[in-house]
Amino acid sequence: MLERLNQAMEHIECHLDQDLDVEEVARIAATSEYHLRRMFSALAGMPLSEYVRRRRLTLAGAEVLAGRETLLEIAVRYGYSSGEAFARAFRAMHSIGPGEARRTGAALNSQSRMAFRLTVEGSSSMRYRVVDKADFTVVGLKTRVPLVHTGPNQLIMDFVRGIDPQTLERLEKLSDQEPHGIVAACDGMDPSRAEGTELDYHHGVITSAAALEGTTTLAVPAGTWAVFTTSGPAPQAIQELWRDVFTEWFPSNPYRTRTGPEILRTRLSPEQTEADAELWLPVEPEHR
Repeated sequence: MLERLNQAMEHIECHLDQDLDVEEVARIAATSEYHLRRMFSALAGMPLSEYVRRRRLTLAGAEVLAGRETLLEIAVRYGYSSGEAFARAFRAMHSIGPGEARRTGAALNSQSRMAFRLTVEGSSSMRYRVVDKADFTVVGLKTRVPLVHTGPNQLIMDFVRGIDPQTLERLEKLSDQEPHGIVAACDGMDPSRAEGTELDYHHGVITSAAALEGTTTLAVPAGTWAVFTTSGPAPQAIQELWRDVFTEWFPSNPYRTRTGPEILRTRLSPEQTEADAELWLPVEPEHR
């Protein structure tokens, strides 16, 4: 897996001055584009698109300082349709415009080229099981929220606090299959999984029953799910579980993610400082 990822990184590096075909990058990595984007984000700490943008602007910065070509020629080479668009992106990364950088020889920022290497980790075991599940429906209430990687998601907290407790009681009675009880289901996430991109947040139950009046439904087709459990401080334990699944479990097991919602069942302590959680991720066999 690491060898294929590094081959994909080499392909990206050789095509920074061309239109990048992410589907081809995924083929080189022997995985799907969807899984590649999610895997890269978890391993690298930034979306693939952001890494490519920063690498292009790093190379462009060196060429700006070299002064052998016009700024427009450099802009076009790295995919910008105008000098103005290039200048905005250049300033966002380097904190100075390209023209001023060329005149003054200013110091610029650099995005190092990434490579994936094996380190000795994973000394602790991860609890999981794989479940084949028939189609089901998430019945509950829905909102649109930004993705938050670290710390509480205040918009989700405010949304959940605003739900009538009687509505939650009625919903919980509809729960008739795993994961039982009230769950959180996240769907419609941006493939980049960048901080602040939006997703659909469903707060409800997994059921085969008809929806209650005033609730929303999310139909989920049959498929395979990897189920992970954790216990610890909230919300850190849950966010670290998601990170560990993508940085340790997926590279070590013959599965990849597939399209579908991520489902989390959480039980909080009375003080709401500790959590027992179960994370359901839609997966499919990875053919390597």
